[in-house]
Formats: sequence, C-alpha cells, structure tokens
Amino acid sequence: MTVNTPLCFRGKKILAPMVRVGTLPMRLLALDYGADIVYCEELIDIKMLQCKRVINEALETVDFVAPNERIVFRTCEREREHVVFQMGSADAERALAVAKLVESDVAGIDINMGCPKEYSTKASMGVALLSDPDKIESILTTLVKGVCKPVTCKIRILPSVEDTVNLVKRIEKTGIAAIAVHGRKKEERPQHPVHCDVIKAISEAVSIPVIANGGSHDFIKEYADIETFQKATAASSVMIARAAMWNPSIFRKEGFCPLKDVMQDYIKYAVRYDNHYTNTKYCLCQMLREQLETTQGKKLHAAQTTQEICEVFEMGDFYEEATAIFEAKKTSLETKMQDEDDQMEDPDVIKMAVRFDKREYPPQITPKMYLLEWCRKEKHPQPVYETVQRPLDKLFCSVVTVAERKYRSTLWDKSKKLAEQAAAIVCLRTLGVPEGKLCEGENHLINKRKRGDQECLISRDHGEDLAEPSHKKANFIEETSDLNVPKM
Repeated sequence: MTVNTPLCFRGKKILAPMVRVGTLPMRLLALDYGADIVYCEELIDIKMLQCKRVINEALETVDFVAPNERIVFRTCEREREHVVFQMGSADAERALAVAKLVESDVAGIDINMGCPKEYSTKASMGVALLSDPDKIESILTTLVKGVCKPVTCKIRILPSVEDTVNLVKRIEKTGIAAIAVHGRKKEERPQHPVHCDVIKAISEAVSIPVIANGGSHDFIKEYADIETFQKATAASSVMIARAAMWNPSIFRKEGFCPLKDVMQDYIKYAVRYDNHYTNTKYCLCQMLREQLETTQGKKLHAAQTTQEICEVFEMGDFYEEATAIFEAKKTSLETKMQDEDDQMEDPDVIKMAVRFDKREYPPQITPKMYLLEWCRKEKHPQPVYETVQRPLDKLFCSVVTVAERKYRSTLWDKSKKLAEQAAAIVCLRTLGVPEGKLCEGENHLINKRKRGDQECLISRDHGEDLAEPSHKKANFIEETSDLNVPKM
C-alpha cells in the first residue's frame, strides 16, 4: 500500500521507546523541546487487541481503553504526525490487527526486536525475534502490505558484524521505512560501550535510513553530542533514550533548560492529560536522579496523588485551577450530551429513573431473569438488550425490547450488566409484573430453582445422564450471567 504520511526518518532527532517513560506527557514535552519524532512505550499486541478506541472529548484525546478501564495508550492531535506506535509482537496477524486499530491516530508503526527483558523474550518477542529471521520477515512484510503508515523496527546487534549486516539486509527487503539499531548485544547493558562500528557497518550496507541508538552513556551529554554520535555511526538519524529521560530538553538547540522548569513543564502536561500519578511520579524520579535523597526527592517519593506531586513542586495553585477548568468543561459536555440525548431520544421508548441494587433481591435472582421468565410464559420472543457506552464518562445505558416495545432507565450506570438490569426493571414495572424484590414476598423463581436442584439430585441418584440439550444450556448461561453483578 502507498505510504500517505509526510513522516521522514532522515536527519531526525527521535525520542526512543521507553517502558513507563514514553507516555503522552513525555512525548509532548520532547516535541516542545525539539524532537522530530517520538516513539511510545512498547505495548503488547494481545493487550492492545482487548482495547476499545474511545474519543475523550473532555481531554481532547483518543484513548485505547482495556476492559478493566485502564488507559493502555493515549494520544492527541498535537503528536499525530510525529508519534510512532511501538508494539511487542511475535505474530504477524496479531501485529496487523493492532496496526489497523491505531493507524489512523499515529504517524508510524514499529516492532520491538531489541528488548532483552525476560517478560518479552519468554513470549518470543523483543530480542528473541532476532534468532527467527523468517518470523521477522513475516511480521514486517504483513505490516508493510497491510497498513498505509510507514513501518519500522528496532533491533540490537548480533554477536558478529557479518550476521548483523546480513539480517538487516533481509529486513530491508520487507519494505520497511527505517531501522533503529541499539548498538549493543542482547546480553549487554548501558554500562557496556556502544558499538558504533557495527551501526556504521549497517548504515553503509543498506539504503534505508538507519537510526542510531544507545549513545546516552558514551556520547550524548548535551545537544551538540547528538551530531557527534550521528557522525560516529554514519546513521541517518539519532534516537535518544536515557539522556532524554533524565532531561528531555536534551533536544533543545539552545541547550538545557533548568531541571526545575523541565519538571514543572512535564507536570503541566501530566495534569492536562490526566496522567496516572504513579507514572508521573516515576518519570519525575528519573529526572531527579541523584537528588532523590533531598527533601524534595523524599516528598516526591511519598506523594500518593497528582495533587500531592504538584504540591511538592510548588504547583498546588496550578493543580486547583487546572482541575476546576477540567471539571467545568466536563460539566458543559455532560449538559450538551444530555441535551442531545433528549433531542434525539426515541419518543416511543418508555423511560423511568431507576437503578438496580442487588441488595434488594434474593441471592441469584435478578430482574432480567424475571423478565425472561415472563416472556416465555406469555409466548413472547426473549428480551433484546441494546447497550451503549458514553465516551465522556464511560457510563452505560441499555434499551430492552419486549413485545415490540422499548424500555430504558434515564440513569446511566457504571457497567453494562447494571444498565441492562435497570432496563429490565423499567419494563417489569411498566407491565405491572413482579421483579423479584425481597419486599414482594415469596419468590417463585427461587422455588423453581430449588425444584430444579432436587430433580438433578434425584437424576444423579438414579444414574441418569445429566447432559442437557444445547438450547437449555444456552438459557442457563443467559439466566445465570447476572449472578456476579456487583453491589452498588
């Protein structure tokens, strides 16, 4: 497919992918200081495939949200033409599925082939891929053919220069846009010298851009050193990790900014984009380094919220002002959304303001079960639930269709299950049908279950086959799916 992005990998200064560091605040700060391209932290393909893409109007971001509501990847318009999404993968089809999920929100896709950590190599990812050239070729070729954004990969060097060059030549033939080379072997660590000669041999052997990485310890102490490292490796571009982690103003032509100013700028982005306080704290600790034992460092270490972090850096007033602005915007959006809901609301939907509270019902009994039982008794098709999630606050609303009529609660709930139970309650109350609450007296569904349990015991005593027809199994799964609804 044709690459339709202006992203170029020649003559660039690049923020390297770093776990726990390459999140949105750090990427934006690096861009502000002069980085041309920023890589996100490595994100594992399997985790990404569980995520749902959500437009966060309050933050003006695009979020990829895991089933547990954790933000796995957050990006924004500011970095859209500069951010490269790095993933860990050992499977071509999974890698392609993730790339298609994110490609409209990023400038490029990268496969990590350089991570030496056990969690990565055990899953045949990271540096483990270097021993399987066929798999490398499969993954990269699939991505290049399957997405419209440039594809890159990041590797470490092999034991011999010849083997490394041969591998890179094979990688080049897949059609990738550039290759980043960390100039150390898989067993080497930052304290070991970076092998500039190997990166140079690679640069001279291939025609695609080579991005030199690994120079923080030996070369890059200030901005001017970036060019020195680039010349030593004959690379097209330079990728910086730890030097940027310690002070992202390394990308600034005019020289470093005072660390205090850098940290305050970072905090502003962390607050603006609702970065989790543990990640904010980790990145600030990396910047403080030897100052962690100072009074300020100890206070940072003790901080347990974003607000406390702000207070450590004399930014308490900023936090309060930023929070007030965010809450006002969120309220405005909620009001607008409610108005739109009211205008677009189907007038034929019957509504009530109700919530489901499990404490009001006997164990293992729910309104959904009662509604299903009523539909069977009245020879109606089983209820059909349509549930939507509101992007702003991630709350759920469900509409249930019974006998060609629709019912819903006007209150939004924190889970899909709760929203469906609330819709069932609206339907049951409208029909004047019992919903199974404790206050309603004897519960026929409980008695029905007890009889069913007794019949199972009798059948078991007589050695009968307990296997049920498939349609009964399906109904049982449906009826018991609500047993784990959390209490409100």
